[in-house]
Amino acid sequence: MFMGEYNHTIDTKGRLIIPSKFRDELGDHFVLTKGLDGCLSIYPSGEWEEFESKLRSLPLTSKNARTFTRFFVAGATTCELDKMGRILVPGTLREYAGLTKDVVLTGNLNRIEVWSKEKWIENSSYDDMDSIAEQLTEMGISL
Repeated sequence: MFMGEYNHTIDTKGRLIIPSKFRDELGDHFVLTKGLDGCLSIYPSGEWEEFESKLRSLPLTSKNARTFTRFFVAGATTCELDKMGRILVPGTLREYAGLTKDVVLTGNLNRIEVWSKEKWIENSSYDDMDSIAEQLTEMGISL
């Protein structure tokens, strides 16, 4: 399980240090792709395979299913850590997530989210948690 919030920078070549607490769980190879809300997502291989299986089960006759699958798969790339614990983030993914310098990596259970500092600040407002908690209770999630 991935958890925690870590601040790092991405260099001009697109290299990003993965926090040491995340490295062991990621394994030798893992997948980097677009995430929702303007972030990137890093999936360990096993988690990506489960997600990919769910995407494969979606009906090809559904335009939304095709669009949803394309969103995650078209920009996906397999990554491995270099000797310094970094990955190379392709330019298209850096552009999508607005990664230029300051980056926030957050653990989110089965994946890591990679945010530009600006987008993280925009998307990490927890002002409406009471309302969100009520909605999740209706879905069977309770504290």
